[in-house]
Amino acid sequence: MPLMPLDGPVTPLPRTDGRRPQPVSPARRALGSATARRVASLLPLLALGVWAAVDGGTVRDGAARLAAADPWWLLAGLVFTCLGWVAAACVRQGAVPDRLRRGLLLASQVAADAANHLLPANLGAHAVTVRFLLRQGVPLPRATTSIALYSLVRALAKTPLLLVFLLAAPTAVPPVTVLPDGRTLALAVGGVLLVPAAAAVVLALVRPLRRPAVDFVRTALTDARHLHTRPGRFLPLWGGAVAAPLLQACVVASVGTALGVPLSWPQLVLAFLAAGTAAGAVPAPGGIGPVDAALVLALAGYGTPLALATATVIGYRVLTVWLPLLPGMLVLSALVQRKVL
Repeated sequence: MPLMPLDGPVTPLPRTDGRRPQPVSPARRALGSATARRVASLLPLLALGVWAAVDGGTVRDGAARLAAADPWWLLAGLVFTCLGWVAAACVRQGAVPDRLRRGLLLASQVAADAANHLLPANLGAHAVTVRFLLRQGVPLPRATTSIALYSLVRALAKTPLLLVFLLAAPTAVPPVTVLPDGRTLALAVGGVLLVPAAAAVVLALVRPLRRPAVDFVRTALTDARHLHTRPGRFLPLWGGAVAAPLLQACVVASVGTALGVPLSWPQLVLAFLAAGTAAGAVPAPGGIGPVDAALVLALAGYGTPLALATATVIGYRVLTVWLPLLPGMLVLSALVQRKVL
């Protein structure tokens, strides 16, 4: 007998136990979604607890060394740390044409800073920011291109700062000890050149990726050109990008002054900028590790005793990582709970 097509909808096969499947009620589905969101909001606090248990010695050592430091200069360093969130929020707003709510934008950068210390290469901060932009109604292509523009501007803004402070501290010993040697520099240049070459090969071989890549580049160029015609966007974009590393350097300078490091502020700022430039290419959570080692070498290259240079770096990490981490995780959890992220 020939098989005939069915005219009506296909009915599901009956269950073998004789009972009909019960549909999931909207109330149960909402309860499951709320439970999943509550669990997600607690994950940052869990990660904070694990990290504190693994690296708690750093906090104790740093607190012991900072006990005898000048508290007012340490308070100034903490103020510079908080101003860094404002600078990051300015850059984020300047990277998108859409107007963002200032309070939520600042809160998202506090949360992004906390997430940035858990994942390498700024992945945590970028993930939080993309999620925030999507929740604010920014289309996904524009949100992702804003991340690329943010990273590019932050990288370019360090160069004039470094040149200015090189001229501002002419009597200081250049921190050549933190700069890469010829072999390392050649490897870095080769890596930079291989990235676009590898991308071109992938696009040539994988045809489905061509259109998304072209759309991404087109959106990035269009948004960048449009943003630079609006002073309300390119001024916070570039101003925040210049202010962000300068504020971080001021934290180091404040801690060094509090501990009695025998260096001037331009020398301390230059040491941080040189260390960040030398070690910034190494993917580490929040830059912890490579930047710390390079900063100790830079301060020692200026004549600072090694123990004092180490204490300065520990104090810098306490002010920029450990003290803001708990409120940052609480803000991150609150934003997830309130569906802002």
